[in-house]
Amino acid sequence: MTTATAKKQTPARVATPEAQASGSSFYAAMRLLPKAERGAMFAIYEFCRLVDDIADEEGPTPEERRAQLDVWRRGLDALYEGGSTDRTRSLVDPVRRYGLKKEDFLAVIDGMEMDIGEPIVAPDFETLDLYCDRVASAVGRLSVHIFGMEEEPGVKLAYHLGRALQFTNILRDLDEDAAIGRLYLPREALDAAGVATDDPLVAAADPKLNAACIEVAKRARWHFDQTGPLMAKAPRQAVKAPRMMAAVYRSILDRMLAEGFAPPRRRAKASRLRILGAFLRYGLL
Repeated sequence: MTTATAKKQTPARVATPEAQASGSSFYAAMRLLPKAERGAMFAIYEFCRLVDDIADEEGPTPEERRAQLDVWRRGLDALYEGGSTDRTRSLVDPVRRYGLKKEDFLAVIDGMEMDIGEPIVAPDFETLDLYCDRVASAVGRLSVHIFGMEEEPGVKLAYHLGRALQFTNILRDLDEDAAIGRLYLPREALDAAGVATDDPLVAAADPKLNAACIEVAKRARWHFDQTGPLMAKAPRQAVKAPRMMAAVYRSILDRMLAEGFAPPRRRAKASRLRILGAFLRYGLL
C-alpha cells in the first residue's frame, strides 16, 4: 500500500501519473509499451493510486473512506452506462479501446476496502489469496487486455503474476507494514513457524519469522514459475511488460531469500544488472 494521501491526489494535481510512477519498476516496464498502451496503463496506475490513497488516508473515519470508495463505484457505474465523471474521465478511452471489464475495477476497490478499519493482521491463506486477487491479479486482468493477450491465457497470467508480485511486496514491506499495525503474513505460516503473536511489531522482531517468510516466498516462486510457460506461448509484443515486471520482482525475491528474513532486515531492491539484462532481453524484442 502507498503512503501518499488522497488529498494530495486531486484532479488538479501537478504531477502526471507517469511522473508519479517515474523511477519505479512499474514505470520501467510500461516504458516498453507503445504510446497508446502506455497511456492506458498509466490511467490504470492513476486509478489504483487514487483508491489506494483513500484506503491509507489518515484523518477521515473508516465510514468516510468507505463513502469515498462508493463515489468511485458510482463513477464506474456512470462510465459503463456511457457517461463519465471527473474521477473516471481518464478511463474512458482505455475502457472503450481495450474492452476493460467493470468487475475488475470494482475488485480493486474491494481490495482497497479490506485495508480500511481494522488493520489486516495474520489473515488465513484464503483471505490473503482473496486480497491478492483483488489488489494485484485484478489489475493484471485489466492490464493483459491492454497488452493484447487472449482472454484465457491472459487471465491465467494475471492470476499467477499478480500473486507472485503481491507476495513479494508483502515480504519486502514487512517492517513498513508492521509500523502501521499491519501483518499480511498468513496465520498458518506463522503458526507453523512458532510465531503466535498478533502484534505486528512483535512478530516482525521475532527471529522465528524467517520460516514463515520462506513459506510465503516458496509460494511466490511457484507462481513466478507458472508465468514462464504462459508468456512463452504468448505473442512477444504482448508480454514485454509482464516479462520485465516478473524479472524485476523475481530479482527482489531472490535477494531476500539470499539474505534471509530474520531481523534486522534491510528493504530489498532489485539488482540493477538484472534490470538491465531484462531490458536488453525483452525491451529490444
